[in-house]
Amino acid sequence: MQNVGGARTIMARSDASRVLPGFTLTLGYTLVHLSLLVLIPLSAVFIKTASLSLEQYWDIVTAPRVMASYQLSFGASLLAALINSVFGLILAWVLVRYSFPGKKLVDALVDLPFALPTAVAGIALTALYAGKGWLGQFLESWGIQVAFKPLGVLVALVFIGLPFVVRTVQPILEDLDTELEEAAASLGAHRWQIFTRVILPILFPALLTGFALAFARAVGEYGSVIFIAGNIPLVSEITPLMIITKLEQYDYTGATAIASVMLIISFALLLGINGLQAWTAQRTGRSR
Repeated sequence: MQNVGGARTIMARSDASRVLPGFTLTLGYTLVHLSLLVLIPLSAVFIKTASLSLEQYWDIVTAPRVMASYQLSFGASLLAALINSVFGLILAWVLVRYSFPGKKLVDALVDLPFALPTAVAGIALTALYAGKGWLGQFLESWGIQVAFKPLGVLVALVFIGLPFVVRTVQPILEDLDTELEEAAASLGAHRWQIFTRVILPILFPALLTGFALAFARAVGEYGSVIFIAGNIPLVSEITPLMIITKLEQYDYTGATAIASVMLIISFALLLGINGLQAWTAQRTGRSR
């Protein structure tokens, strides 16, 4: 009887470890769904690119116009992610540590780039920063032109990437034990020392993850950038636009060649983001 009871206990534990019933069926559905929506379309890009010789492939992906688009897309994305890391941290700090009228409204507005269609965001930013826009007319009087310049691309990428940093850092700040700060203050540390030596090391993994997410999002952005960029060859063309241009010219192999470069970089970013997320979870667990 004890053996039977023990076997039942083991079976019960085995069943409890399965979150979903019918593991085999759900796993099979997941693999089929993932293959149809992700793996097969992405593999088609590389299969189409394989029709090119290595020399043809290199000529396409290193053309001057394409290289200029890489420089703008990745350079502006990197700079936008850095800007969002600084101001996203400040915004998350204010939302967590202070109470003020309209706090819930500000907190909700952080998610606006998530909900707003990217084309609408692009049109709104263009209308705002154009030469006759509400802000553009004042900036141009100072010699600063935003719309239809690389600076406009940067503004759009900052807009769409800010929520990633705020929403990544905010939960860590909320769980941060204030007793650590009080202990540091009791030992004679001033506010800047408390922030740099106590708070920032705990926030850094989450901040780095938010930076990576904002950077990855900005690299593939199209809708909010296309209107404000102006799309001037060798000046304000982004890489996704180059892919669309190739498709409009029925140059499918050229489009897939450029897309394959973006995919390779995206895969590398995803691996980095997963590693950073694991590191964040490990550091958070240790701090607790």
